Formats: sequence, C-alpha cells, structure tokens
Amino acid sequence: MKKATQLALGVLTAVGGFFDVGNIATCTQAGAHFRFQLIWSLILATIVVIFLIEMSGRFAAVTKKALPDAIREHLGFSFWFVPFLILTAVHLLVLAAEIGGICFALHLITGLPIQVWALPVAILVWLFLWRSTFNAIENSTSILGLITLCFVVAAIWHHPPVHEVLAGSLPSMPSHDPANYWFIAVSIVGAVIAPYLFYFYSSGAVEDEWDSTYIPINRVVAVIGMGFGSIISVGAIIVAGIVLAPRGIKVSDYHQAALMLTEIFPFWGYLLFAISMAIACLGAAVEVALSMSYTFAQTFGWNWGEDLEPIKDARFSLVYTIALLLASLFMVAGIDPLKLTIMTMATNAFVLPFVTIPFLLLMNDRKLLRDASNGIISNIATAAIVVLALVLAVVSIPLTFMGGS
Repeated sequence: MKKATQLALGVLTAVGGFFDVGNIATCTQAGAHFRFQLIWSLILATIVVIFLIEMSGRFAAVTKKALPDAIREHLGFSFWFVPFLILTAVHLLVLAAEIGGICFALHLITGLPIQVWALPVAILVWLFLWRSTFNAIENSTSILGLITLCFVVAAIWHHPPVHEVLAGSLPSMPSHDPANYWFIAVSIVGAVIAPYLFYFYSSGAVEDEWDSTYIPINRVVAVIGMGFGSIISVGAIIVAGIVLAPRGIKVSDYHQAALMLTEIFPFWGYLLFAISMAIACLGAAVEVALSMSYTFAQTFGWNWGEDLEPIKDARFSLVYTIALLLASLFMVAGIDPLKLTIMTMATNAFVLPFVTIPFLLLMNDRKLLRDASNGIISNIATAAIVVLALVLAVVSIPLTFMGGS
C-alpha cells in the first residue's frame, strides 16, 4: 500500500514539477511563432528527462544518498565545487523566474503592478516551506497542479489537425525565422531538463526513505509522471498554435499568452490561465528553493531535511530564506518576467553538461551501485545525453543573441 501511495504521489508530483513557468513561456512562444513545428523538441527533452529522473531515483534508492552528497563524497569536493557554483546560480535564476510567474498571475487577477507582489509572494513561499512537512508539500502542490490539465482539455476541444501535430513530432527545418526557431527549441529543452528537477528528486527519494525495492516504482514514476507533464506542455503548444498563431500574436508578453484559453472558456479563460500559472509556479518555486537548500546542505555536510524543525537544521532553512529574498529582488527591480524566464531556460541548456556529467559518472560505479548501475541501454542513453548537453552548451549562447531578442 505504501508503494502504491508513492506511485500515485510521485506521478502527481512529476506533473507539477514538469509544467512550470519555463514550460508555459517556451511552449506558448513555440506555438504562437511556429504552430506545431517544435513539438519534437519537447518530445526529445521528455525522453532525456525520463532517463535522468529514473537514474537519480535509482541512485538514491540504492545508496540512500542524494546526488550532491554522493558526488562530493566519491568524486571530491574540488571536483564538485564548480558544478555547485553553477547550479547555485541557475537555482537563483529559475527561482526568480518562478516568483515572477506567480507575481504576474496575481497581476492578471488584481491589476496591481508586479513589483507590489514580489515580497509578499516570497514571504508566502517561505511560510509554506517553514511550516510544512515534505509530504504536505508533495500532496498540496501536486493535487492543486492538476488544474493545468485545462491546457489539455482546450487542445482536445479545438480538434487540431492530427497530421500537422504528427508532422511536428518529427524534427524539421523551420519555415521562417531560423534563429528564433532554434533558440525556442533550445529553450524548450532547457525548460524541461531543468537541473533542479533531478537533484530535487533524488533528495526527495531520500526524504521518503526509499530503498532498492522502490526501483520498479521509480521507473514507472519517471515514465508516467514525465509523460503526463509532457502531454500538458504539448497541449499548451497546440492551443497557442491554434489560437495565437493565426492572429499573428507572437507572445512578447504574458498578457498575450493569457488569451490562449479565452476561446474555449470565454468567461473563465483569462482567470483560468492566471490560476494555472500561479499554482504551477508556486509548486516549482517550492521545489527550486528546497533543491537549493538540499544542494548547499549536502555540499557542506550540514544537517538537512524538510521534515526537521527549522531549529534542527537552521543553515538548511537559512539558505531557502536568503534565496527567496534575493530572487524576489529581480521582480522588485522591474525585470520583465517573460524575458527573464526565456533567458533562464536557455541558460539551463548551457549549464546542462556541468551539472549532469558528474552524476552520470557515478551511475557506472559498480562498487557504489552494484547490480543497479547503468546497463547497456542506460549507457547508450547517457552517451546521447552527454553529447546533447555539449551541443546545447555550444549553441545556446550564440542563439540567445541571434534569436532571443
């Protein structure tokens, strides 16, 4: 019964963690600019993240250690320190983007400026983390996150041309604006393969006291959970492609993205988009802030755990407190949340090799993982992931300047 509960909870958590401000921004831009042509990049990223999530969960279940802790212990602190610094910077940028998404959603509902909501949102997330247990966070954010299925409902309701959707599922050359096409493709990959996701997942498995008997459950969670998240994202691309693209709306602002549900839900569409965005970003902000605290605590050997009282892991709690304050300052400074999100997703793609390669090295350590180390299929996938990560690191920066403007 406990494993069945973990399966259901893991699937729901994966849906909430997959679809966040990065997916909302990149998928709506992909659909608005190129209709269904970029669905293939989402499918590619989903396959990659399924392998990474499965590996990180399997690693934690067998070793009972989270990734940063194990990398520091087995590869050395000096080896891990540079990836740690890079991961910290990415955590902060993603957290700022998620807070920006919540602020913009509240702006859509109330009309008040984004800057007004920055500190209250940071305090709300902080209170949630300060007072909640890990299971409470999993349950509340994952169940509330089901509202994002409205994008799937809207996509089905629009009856998209199946042949065009299937054609978009295969890589193709852009029909126009190639620089922007490839920039959005890279940003989609960066949004899906967010480093915090699999680092958080391994720490969560340790928090939930997984052991090697959870390996089969972990595989199912990785495939079905990430698959569900991908379906929601495909729904967003389809709806944007049908509603926004024919009207020439290119989504340079979240106000334009909010129009995508109004055709199916004339009265509630605008509000439904705002609520979906707020809940998805709230769940992601909690995960990112926790992931940052996990990474710091495991890197420096501190006491850690969301289920512990803050007084028992004060430094762990202090990290997410400071992180939330710093991230909220991006919105206080008036930085455009959509532009910040798009650039952050491209940055995710750039740093991917630095944060994945150390963990992928450990997956072949038979002394550490024994029979659970990577097999032939996992190693082929690992090699492909490394090559993809290196390619993305090379192309993401020039594409940012060429197509990200």
